[in-house]
Amino acid sequence: MRTQTRPAPARLIVMMALIASGEAIFFLPFVVARIFRPTFLDVFALTNLQLGTAFSLYGVVAMLSYFAGGPLADRFSARRLITAALVATSLGGVIFTTIPALGVLTLLYGFWGLTTILLFWAALIRATREWGGMTSQGRAYGILDGGRGFLSAILASISVVIFGALLPADVAAATLEQRAAALGQIIWIFTGLVAAVAALVWFSLPETSPDRESGATRKLTLEGVRRVSRMPAVWLQATIVVCAYVGFKSTDDFSLFARDAFGYDDVVAAQVGTVSFWVRPFAAIGAGLLADRSRAARVTALSFGVLIAGSLAIALGALQPGIHWMLVATVAGTSVGIYAVRGIYYALFEEARVPLIFTGSAVGLVSVIGYTPDIFMGPLTGYLLDRSTGALGHQHVFGVVAAFAAVGLVSTLLFQRVVRVKAGSADEL
Repeated sequence: MRTQTRPAPARLIVMMALIASGEAIFFLPFVVARIFRPTFLDVFALTNLQLGTAFSLYGVVAMLSYFAGGPLADRFSARRLITAALVATSLGGVIFTTIPALGVLTLLYGFWGLTTILLFWAALIRATREWGGMTSQGRAYGILDGGRGFLSAILASISVVIFGALLPADVAAATLEQRAAALGQIIWIFTGLVAAVAALVWFSLPETSPDRESGATRKLTLEGVRRVSRMPAVWLQATIVVCAYVGFKSTDDFSLFARDAFGYDDVVAAQVGTVSFWVRPFAAIGAGLLADRSRAARVTALSFGVLIAGSLAIALGALQPGIHWMLVATVAGTSVGIYAVRGIYYALFEEARVPLIFTGSAVGLVSVIGYTPDIFMGPLTGYLLDRSTGALGHQHVFGVVAAFAAVGLVSTLLFQRVVRVKAGSADEL
């Protein structure tokens, strides 16, 4: 039974728990490095390529986990899966606070690839689809990602303030030891938050299971994967997610770009990075509302166009050092395209006519392809940045982003065509 039938207060509590868990799960693996990347690289004594390699191991483990996690979400309670994922991820945060060496850090990212995906991701997406019902898929996913973005923006801004307070008044004069101590405190804060959200989920989400909702007990099989793999629209949706996720991965570069191309210190560079966080809730929710009024595919195509324009502005060297507003405007505009697509690409399941009972399997199939940038984007970005110093390396990175966005736009147009051809026909399954 879809959670759309539950009373409004209960639905609100469920969505708040989904939002909190959907963002908290990635605090430790990605948000810390995204906000404080210049400091992160110095404190952990890493090159961009080494950090990218650690991200790549996360991606490899995540790919296998996406595939296996789909059938799990179609079989077991989202409440139990999500809570277990958050608890395990927070335990990894305890190791993270010790500022481990590269080998341990890389293994830690591999562990997080397991905890944040196998038990978590498909369960989150299925629970959100059930919450949205038949007519509010755009709103459901838009609220989820927008809410995640709003929570992330608040915490990012607060963490930057705390980080600045932990450093000397003259930030540029801070020693490596002082910066390491400050970053360690930030990691402890995020670790505690992840554990707290695990408790919130346990006490907020209902103890329902896909089996009881379908009225029968189903075995854990790959039947759902087999059946959704026969749908052309699902494969196009996977391509859309690949291209959108390349754009999302580029947000890791905003703060480093501010330092390398504009000469800002670590705190100001982190503040520039938080601009993207604040754009996210408005872009995702706005895209979700537009998707329900129009079509998710149509809004996705428009968003890819915005992403192409913003990425090309950086790739072609249009930004002039010393003009702060131009940097902020470009980061904000590019982020609109990134987060608008990200906020609604799972709403395409309804347009693709994927049956609810196979949502977890569809999420697994789309994700195992769609999130491959977790494997290649980190090393590629690291290589491009280390090969070309200053602004040039960042221009190359966003040239790659623009190219993927163009592929995403074409894939979205093809998706619309496939959906139109199938409209009015019997369900493909």
